[in-house]
Amino acid sequence: MERMPPNRRPVHPDRRRASGKAAEEAAARYLGENGFDILERNWRCRSGELDLIALNGDTLVFVEVRSRRNPTRLGTAVEAITPRKCAQVRSVAHVYLSTKQHPLRQVRFDVVAVTFGPAGEVAELKHIPGAF
Repeated sequence: MERMPPNRRPVHPDRRRASGKAAEEAAARYLGENGFDILERNWRCRSGELDLIALNGDTLVFVEVRSRRNPTRLGTAVEAITPRKCAQVRSVAHVYLSTKQHPLRQVRFDVVAVTFGPAGEVAELKHIPGAF
C-alpha cells in the first residue's frame, strides 16, 4: 500500500466537490455583480465541462474556476491552470459553440481563482479576463 507523506492529508471527495461548488457560486456572484450575464453553469459534453459561460457585453466568455484552501501546500489557484487544462477548455468550448446557436461574437477565456480562508470563507477572489 502506498503511503501518503506526513504533511499531506487525503482530500475527501465530498469536501473537494463542496469547495468547487462554493468557488463556482462565488465566481458567478462576482461576475453577475460586475455586469456579466451567466448563461450556463457546469455545461458538460463527452470532452469535459465548462464551469461558467457568460455574456459580457457582446463577448461570450468561458470561465474556468479554480480554488484552493491551502495555497502554500499545492500552489495557488491560478497556478492550477495548466497548458493542458487550457487546451481542454478550448476544446470543450469549441463543442459548445458548434452545438449552440449563438450569433457570431467575440469569444474570451477568463479565469476566476478563489482562495478560501481557514473558516471556509472567501479570502481572495481574483478575476483574470483573457487569461488564455
